[in-house]
Amino acid sequence: MKTSIGIKNENLAKVAEVLVQTLADEFVLYTKTKKAHWNVEGADFYNKHLFFETQYEQLDEIIDNLAERIRTLGHYAPATLREYLALTHLSEHHLESNDSLTYMKELLSDHESILIHLREHIENFAVEFHDAGTSDYITGLLETHEKMAWMLRSHLK
Repeated sequence: MKTSIGIKNENLAKVAEVLVQTLADEFVLYTKTKKAHWNVEGADFYNKHLFFETQYEQLDEIIDNLAERIRTLGHYAPATLREYLALTHLSEHHLESNDSLTYMKELLSDHESILIHLREHIENFAVEFHDAGTSDYITGLLETHEKMAWMLRSHLK
C-alpha cells in the first residue's frame, strides 16, 4: 500500500536513501563496537568490556529505530552484511592491538564520521524534502552520537 503522509514520493525516496546509508553505517559501527567488547585486553579489561557493552546496546536501539523510520516512510531497510558493506562509508580496519585506547580511537573516528554525514543532510530533510519528522529524528540521533563520542573522547585525554 502506498505511503500517504503528506510528503511527495520522490522526497520519501531521497530521505530513505540517506537513512539506508545511515543504517549501514550504524550497523558497521555496532559490529566494530561489539568486536571491541569481545576482544579488548589489558589492565582495564573489565571496565572497558562493560563500557563497550553499554555503547553497543545504544547502537542496537539506534539500528532498530532507524530501520523502523525507513519502514514508516514506506521503504525497506537493508538487512544483509553484503548490503551494509556496499552502503556504508565506514571501513573495517584490522587493528594491530586489542587495547582499549586503540579501539576507542577507531570508534571515536567512526562516530565523528557519522556525525558529519548526518549534519550534511539534516537541513535537506526539513527544507528540501519537507520531512520535519526525519529532521527531528536525525537531530536526536546527532545528540546521541555526540554524547557517545564525548564518552570515548574523554577516555583518550
